Amino acid sequence: MTVHLIKLVVGCDTVEELLDWREPQARAGQPWILRTRQTPKRAAELTDGGSLYRVYKGAILTRQLILEVTTVGEGQDARCEMLLDETLVRVAPTPRRPFQGWRYLEPKDVPPDLASDSGQDTPPELARQLREAGLW
Repeated sequence: MTVHLIKLVVGCDTVEELLDWREPQARAGQPWILRTRQTPKRAAELTDGGSLYRVYKGAILTRQLILEVTTVGEGQDARCEMLLDETLVRVAPTPRRPFQGWRYLEPKDVPPDLASDSGQDTPPELARQLREAGLW
């Protein structure tokens, strides 16, 4: 059974800022790796079609497919590395309260993807204002 992860974006307020941060590593051919302290116990379920959903300023806005989950190091130096697909898929903005670390996200709770060709490419500032007003 597939399960997903949800994680807060720290240091980037928008999807564009995250992509700008990523650009130098992508040009250098480095894979997109998310490093965390704890390795998820449900790693097999994450790599079975699971995605990493990202929360920007109180709303889930994107997801990335999780390709691989590995533990590097041993003992107290052990860390988790998740290899992510390079494609950021925009999802319907969904409010989410702050939390620490990452959390599992069950398939029934994931926001739907936004179709890139459906004309739903709402400017980020407008989407934020609509969310704050409770209209989206």
